[in-house]
Amino acid sequence: MAYDERLASRVDSILAEHGDVDERVMFGGIAFMVDAHMCCGVSGEDLMLRLGPDRAEEALQEPHVRPMDLTGRPMKGYVYVAPPRVETEESLRRWVLLAREFVLELPPKRRKAR
Repeated sequence: MAYDERLASRVDSILAEHGDVDERVMFGGIAFMVDAHMCCGVSGEDLMLRLGPDRAEEALQEPHVRPMDLTGRPMKGYVYVAPPRVETEESLRRWVLLAREFVLELPPKRRKAR
């Protein structure tokens, strides 16, 4: 599945202001990794966010936000945000930084032995 490269570039720019960010092809789109944790991404025209269960539930109360569902079962703590909710830089920044804040609260990932 193709993804909105312009939206991905905007997300990357926001995250890059705050330190290292890695990109990975994931979920049929592109995912942005912060401290080795999936933070957010772009799938099709939608912004994907990892917000954690509580913040995701709050986000689902807003228009144009729906559960992230890849297999017929929603992924707990993840949401999709449709294009109308990320048109402005202010709104996109708000969403991306919420996801970044959540992943920075997660314990560090252990490196895999080679």
